[in-house]
Amino acid sequence: MSINIDEKSSWPITFNKPLIIAGPCSAESQQQMLKTANELKKHNNLLFRAGVWKPRTRPNSFEGIGEKALKWLDIVKKETGLKTTTEVANAMHVEEALKYDIDVFWIGARTTVNPFAIQEIADALKGTNKPIMVKNPINPDINLWMGAIERFNAVGLTKIAAIHRGFFAYNNSKYRNIPQWQLPIELRQRIPGIPMICDPSHISGNRNLIFDISQKAIDMNYDGLMIETHINPNEALSDNSQQVNPDQLNNILNNLVIRNSEIENDEFKSSLRELRIQIDDLDNELLDVLKRRMNVAEKIGIHKKEKGVTILQSKRWKQLFSSRIQNGVKSGLSEEFMSRLLKAIHQESINRQTKIMNK
Repeated sequence: MSINIDEKSSWPITFNKPLIIAGPCSAESQQQMLKTANELKKHNNLLFRAGVWKPRTRPNSFEGIGEKALKWLDIVKKETGLKTTTEVANAMHVEEALKYDIDVFWIGARTTVNPFAIQEIADALKGTNKPIMVKNPINPDINLWMGAIERFNAVGLTKIAAIHRGFFAYNNSKYRNIPQWQLPIELRQRIPGIPMICDPSHISGNRNLIFDISQKAIDMNYDGLMIETHINPNEALSDNSQQVNPDQLNNILNNLVIRNSEIENDEFKSSLRELRIQIDDLDNELLDVLKRRMNVAEKIGIHKKEKGVTILQSKRWKQLFSSRIQNGVKSGLSEEFMSRLLKAIHQESINRQTKIMNK
């Protein structure tokens, strides 16, 4: 299914490098909204965000003010001139937000996972051509992410962006949500031209990590950043540890290094071309080594079948996993990378041995 995405120039906001989407996690009061917005309006073409309805993981948490907060967003827009955006999770949210002429909508991670909810929202937005930004689903399922975008596009919405907010961390991690940068890269390959926004607040869960994640996103040629900004983060009613105040946002933005995605320099291009040839050669060597390793794994599978031995040898796998990670770390590779690489290789070996067992 082909996806028709409008040029960024057709949006009601200008995609500077980068587009900044900032504002509180939750709208808490008119005063809080106006104080924050007045501090943020000094940034050219900033898109002001605020959560009106907050889908929480568990009950008895602050779940947002609701429709009254839309009035506050409208006041912010009229008094500061800032364009506004909020999250919607069902058709009722869309209908109420349209009454207050919210400029851009976004879809949260918990909604992206639900095709029924996405279709309901898409149908409610049909005919409006409002810009819509779709966060990745909680779990790393690129087809769910892409499917949500396709549903919006199918009803005629063409101003669509993706928001990368990271993925649920099953294991201990310094991040609230693991970035898994390869998934947004793949989404951009599948949907050329789609604007990609990074949400370092939700990836980090910690304001002290926001700058580093933001810089990496800019280095990966993302189009914008969504950074939760509160006039007094420590007093915020939701996600206070991942929000910054306006001065901290200024510091983050002022220290970002903005690099060119392309450069017209023959010497640079020639040097880059030579290095990429080396990468191509090394990739071919890696593939050859992996092929030989899988051939050995298949031979082991044959021996296991002949002797009636199970495929999974837990003790051997535990020893291999531990020693290879240690060797990888000593070689300058990250523990996270080594873990994911070894698990992928191990799974492919199991798949091949399973086929042998089933013959």
